[in-house]
Amino acid sequence: MLAQMVANDAAASNAFSRMKSRRAIAKRAILIGLLCPLLAGCAVTTPVKNPDPADPTAKVARVGYAPTTRPYVSLRPAAPVGWREQNQRVAPAPKNEK
Repeated sequence: MLAQMVANDAAASNAFSRMKSRRAIAKRAILIGLLCPLLAGCAVTTPVKNPDPADPTAKVARVGYAPTTRPYVSLRPAAPVGWREQNQRVAPAPKNEK
């Protein structure tokens, strides 16, 4: 009986300490979530290295046209072949029976 009481007490204290640590983690997360936007306003901006996109006189590279169907080669006109002839060409060779 004494062992069971000790085990129950240990489990209760363990649950309490876990709940306590979860609260501390939640408080830290809320604090970080509130401070990050405030500190982001203090960030130093750096000058743009590339041409300014808002400048209409900025030099930009030419845009070329590349069709997506470039490797396509038309196979027409092709002579129509009956389905029986096509099947005979791809069918396996008959085995010799003895």
